[in-house]
Amino acid sequence: MKKEIRKKSVVPVYALAVVWLLYALFLPLYKLWHFILLAVIAAVVYLVFSKMFPGKIVTIEQPKNEETGNPEVDAVVREGKLAMKEMGRLYSSIDDPVVKKRIVEIMDISDKIVKDAISDPKDIPNIKRFLNYYLPTTIKLLNAYDRMSVQGIEGENISGTITRIEDMLDTIVASYKKQLDSLFADEAMDIETDIKVMDGLLQREGLKDKEI
Repeated sequence: MKKEIRKKSVVPVYALAVVWLLYALFLPLYKLWHFILLAVIAAVVYLVFSKMFPGKIVTIEQPKNEETGNPEVDAVVREGKLAMKEMGRLYSSIDDPVVKKRIVEIMDISDKIVKDAISDPKDIPNIKRFLNYYLPTTIKLLNAYDRMSVQGIEGENISGTITRIEDMLDTIVASYKKQLDSLFADEAMDIETDIKVMDGLLQREGLKDKEI
């Protein structure tokens, strides 16, 4: 979003300073009326130079306001952004390419789930459940993986936990996809109803090709 503002010129200020300097050098400045006269002259000079040098119009980019005005939606979006930030940190910290790929998939699906709150606030209860348990638990597992994978030793606990987390990530990705798909159940039902109504109307009006 762009906004135009007037940037004032510095010339009137310099002119005002010159007036004060010249008056102090060549004219008396020890009585009250001397100061009053100087103030009047300075004001006139400032106004004249302000008219002569009005400044210029500049265009600035205003930051976009990402708030929707709906407190519930905005809270979901903020919580989602915090989770995405932590997931991004884990992606940078973890070296395993397969795990990094799973993190990217999880982030992509999670972002779509969170953004659904904006387009369909009725889904917020389901999205909150996702944000309050599923996503934090996933982040907890990835943090554990990150800590254990840098230990550099083989052991039943470390190696076994790392393997279980790696296997679980595939399940998490599949589950997140189902979660996202379920958010569109109502919309899919509405569209199916619209299709049936239109199909019936086309048939009644004789506009539908029977072969089709």
